[in-house]
Formats: sequence, structure tokens, C-alpha cells
Amino acid sequence: MPDSPHTVSDVMTHTAVAVGRHATYKEIVELMQQWKVSALPVLEGEGRVIGVVSEADLLPKEEARDGGSEQWGRPPTQAAKAGAVSAEELMSSPAVTVHAGATLAEAARIMARRHVKRLPVVDEVGMLEGVVSRSDLLKVFLRPDEDIAGEIRSTIVHRLPATAQLEVSVTEGIVTLEGSLRDRALVPLLARAVSAVEGVVDVRLDLDEAQGVSP
Repeated sequence: MPDSPHTVSDVMTHTAVAVGRHATYKEIVELMQQWKVSALPVLEGEGRVIGVVSEADLLPKEEARDGGSEQWGRPPTQAAKAGAVSAEELMSSPAVTVHAGATLAEAARIMARRHVKRLPVVDEVGMLEGVVSRSDLLKVFLRPDEDIAGEIRSTIVHRLPATAQLEVSVTEGIVTLEGSLRDRALVPLLARAVSAVEGVVDVRLDLDEAQGVSP
């Protein structure tokens, strides 16, 4: 039972706003405000990503403004960023990136593990191809219910044994499978496969031979 084939390239922003290593602090803030983004890739040469400047990289300057005694205990990197004036000094490097062919689940895991909201999308040699954000990954939940149901029928239910008699319905992204499935061993596999379809919020099984089984 194949997973849904959606990848980062399906949802990413292909025209990405970026800065060079010599961009000034104020230029970076202005671009973030203009384009309503929380981070900017930093590029070198013809477009190779060498780092990322985020709001978190910019905030130490404001935090240090009152000059309180707690500033003496700041980590060296935070203290350095408080005095930084260019993208080269502010950026987090190396950049946390993702490839366009990565699955949406892979991109989501990277964001969660590295605590970032946006990922530069790069090719095999590190050249910028676009940017994917948390909100981009959530776009799959805007899929029409009928599209989700159609994918489940064609890629999952259609491959079940002929003895399986299942009806698929989707409401607000919640999938309900009703009917009979004689082979109980297929139930957890079926639930996982349906859960993997992009846009599925939840899976509910109402099967004659597998009552009370949930994914």
C-alpha cells in the first residue's frame, strides 16, 4: 500500500526572498517586514545557501538594549549577535535545509527537531531553489474531501483482496471506512496507509470483521 507521493516541491515557495552575506541588520529587518517572513536564506556567489538569518538571530540586539546585569551571563554566541550588524555576523551556519524531493513528513520532522519555522530548499550542490514553511506543509489539509477519497480508493482500496468490500467517505478530512475485511492482519496496514495520505486528519474504521480497531 503506497504512501501519498507529495513532496516539498509540491508546496514550497519557488520565488524565495534572500540576502547576501553583507546585507545590513536594517535591510534584513525591512525585508522580513516587507515579505512577512520570519527568516531569510543568506546566499553566496550565484545562489549557494551558506546560512539563515531568523528573527531569533536578530532579537539579541533588542534584548541587550537595557544593559541589565543579566547580560554578563549571556552565551558568547548571543553576545556576539547582540553586536552584529551584517547577515554574515548574524546568520546561523551551516543552514538547515531540505531537498525538493523530500516528503512533507521529512520536512516536518526537520523543522520540529531543529526548532525552525522555515527551510531553504536546495539542490544537490546547495543552490537555493525555494523556501518551505510550516504553513506550506499545512496546505495539504486544504485538499477537497472528494480528492482524498478518490486517492484512497484508487491507491489503497483498489489493491485489497477481492473479498474486501469497503466504502470510503471523507468529511472535513476525517476518513471513514465501512464494510467487511476478512483478513484481520490487513487492518493495521490499512489504517496506516490511509493515515499516510496527504490531507487526512483522522481515520475511523467500521469493519464487520474488525470492530473496535483504530489506527
